[in-house]
Amino acid sequence: MDFAFDSHTEALREQLTAFLTEQVYPAESRLTVEPDWSTPAVIRELRLEARRQGLWNLFLPGERGAGLTNLQYAPLAELTGRSIQLAPAALNCAAPDTGNMEVLNEFGDEAQRKQWLEPLLSGEIRSAFAMTEPEVASSDATNIRTMITRDGDDYVIKGRKWYITGAMNPECRIFIVMGLTDPEAEVHRRQSMILVPRDTPGVTVKRAMTVFGYEDRDHGGHAEVVFDDVRVPAGNLIGEPGSGFAIAQARLGPGRIHHCMRAIGVAERALELMCRRVSERVAFGKPLAAQGVIQDWIAESRVRIEQARLLVLKAAWLMDTVGNRGAHTEIQAIKIVVPQTVEWILDKAVQAHGAAGVSQDTPLAQLWAGLRTLRLADGPDEVHRRSLARRELRKYQG
Repeated sequence: MDFAFDSHTEALREQLTAFLTEQVYPAESRLTVEPDWSTPAVIRELRLEARRQGLWNLFLPGERGAGLTNLQYAPLAELTGRSIQLAPAALNCAAPDTGNMEVLNEFGDEAQRKQWLEPLLSGEIRSAFAMTEPEVASSDATNIRTMITRDGDDYVIKGRKWYITGAMNPECRIFIVMGLTDPEAEVHRRQSMILVPRDTPGVTVKRAMTVFGYEDRDHGGHAEVVFDDVRVPAGNLIGEPGSGFAIAQARLGPGRIHHCMRAIGVAERALELMCRRVSERVAFGKPLAAQGVIQDWIAESRVRIEQARLLVLKAAWLMDTVGNRGAHTEIQAIKIVVPQTVEWILDKAVQAHGAAGVSQDTPLAQLWAGLRTLRLADGPDEVHRRSLARRELRKYQG
């Protein structure tokens, strides 16, 4: 395993670092949310400059994207995590659009790619992925109950979804919806994915869902969405009927590692904020930085960041060399370890800031809320632990 960055990656790192320093960090103080949940003006400005500089669609391999491997993209995604409210969106590398573009790129037909992938790649529209439901344990995707029923040349969708990220943004023009097409089929062949334009009759964005009280308006919020006998052409089905579960797994693999890559950047930003704070504040006659417990937090944070980063890089390297299936253990391992690691570091940064750490005057509280939520998103910790344990046990069972 060689995790040294090649010359192309190093050049992109330098370019992206300069973009963050000169454009993104100064813009953080100008981030204001729009009353209609649309993309904030400052992000629109940054997107124009990022595209001008060629810092665009870095997440997507192949001709339609930047052509980077997972290992090449990892350090770039980490850098965007240092300004997670601005940088990913500025580079058109923000979820859920990234995962949806990957689905359309890999599984969509030419008509679907032309109608939806091309405007997503150019940043003209946004999208949402409608999988999670309020009435079932969606950590088990086979529980999904939204119905997708064939009716002549159409499919009719009926169901209710929630925490659909980005759906409050009026620029979100397309939903990828997961639901049942054949309840009697083998358990992993019951579901399909279908494209549902937002303006289709019967689609209702019912309400915004908060995350620990945050609306997350900067990236389009999270919505409860009702599909009430929504009718779309049969050609909107992605792939074959019954392929939804397999497509979901293919989508979640890269999504999980991208989240973890960005989370390493969040940890670095939190550690930087903590070090600056404790160097400036005095308590009990000496700087906080001189207190043994603070030094322990800082040292432990650095160790945990380096451990987590190495595991993320290993997962990226395996995805490039043996494929997502061959990297399954490592992808699940980072999904368990990284959010918990970063949550711990954020907690210590909050503690070091005192009351300011839970206020709106630093990004720490909102970053903590986001990382805590990541322990649920793309599969909760317990599901990944269960799967990892079963894989380990199989090595010793006849």
